[in-house]
Amino acid sequence: MPRHDASAASAPSRLQLPPGPWASLLDGLCARFPAIGREVWRERFARGRVLDAQGHALAADDAYRVGMEIRYFREVEHEPVIPFEERVLYRDERLLVADKPHFLPVIPAGGFVAETLLGRLQRRYGEADLAPLHRLDRGTAGVVLFSRDPATRDAYQSLFRERRIRKRYEALAPPLAQWQFPLLRRTRVVAGEPFFLMREAEGEANSETRIDVIERGAQVWRYALEPVSGRKHQLRVHMAGLGAPILNDRFYPLAEQAEDDFSRPLKLLARELAFVDPIDGSERCFESGLSL
Repeated sequence: MPRHDASAASAPSRLQLPPGPWASLLDGLCARFPAIGREVWRERFARGRVLDAQGHALAADDAYRVGMEIRYFREVEHEPVIPFEERVLYRDERLLVADKPHFLPVIPAGGFVAETLLGRLQRRYGEADLAPLHRLDRGTAGVVLFSRDPATRDAYQSLFRERRIRKRYEALAPPLAQWQFPLLRRTRVVAGEPFFLMREAEGEANSETRIDVIERGAQVWRYALEPVSGRKHQLRVHMAGLGAPILNDRFYPLAEQAEDDFSRPLKLLARELAFVDPIDGSERCFESGLSL
């Protein structure tokens, strides 16, 4: 697949040049990013993808000046295309609320730069300052809240820091007939192995999820999940720890299948976000239109 033009996908990354003996920008960037080949950097310079702080294109042989700010665009060769579309649920002068499909990352990471929710929305609206106020796992679908206004961004971020926002998820998983519901799952969640996984461990709880049952089927139940804390993979770890891993979860337990199977999305949906707006005091509630 062709390389995506990351300059159209998102705002550039910024780097203040650190002290070093390099004569040219090309030498300095090759030393700073050894995983990116010299010819790749030459091509980026030639295509105007390395800029100064004013947005002017720089040349590979320009002098390396300590403390100079440069701006560059991340690019990924052969970036996979995610064949699902996001939907904008709401947009005003301060906020944008999107319904994220399964498999689409929220922000650039790993092999994804253009094919992210942030990148798609920045391209659609031409808003380089758009920023997500929270994250969803790439495998999770549902409601994501973005800030459009840097001046009010911290007020909305404080809702998440201070746990003044209600997040409600839905999941499909095997029955847990042996448990009484509603159930409060409080455990200690720590980094696991491999590095991208989490696990439950002995010790003081640092994660909390309220769990209830919406619908009971013969083989699968529909659960309502409300995370009180926000640990990485918390809902998936808690459900697996109870003995009911979320359907199609490739991590809990870890499966051998490494590639995305678009026919088998993780059955986890961020159904609703609700909060009191910190700017005007209004009651806000946004609900996903997707289904499991």
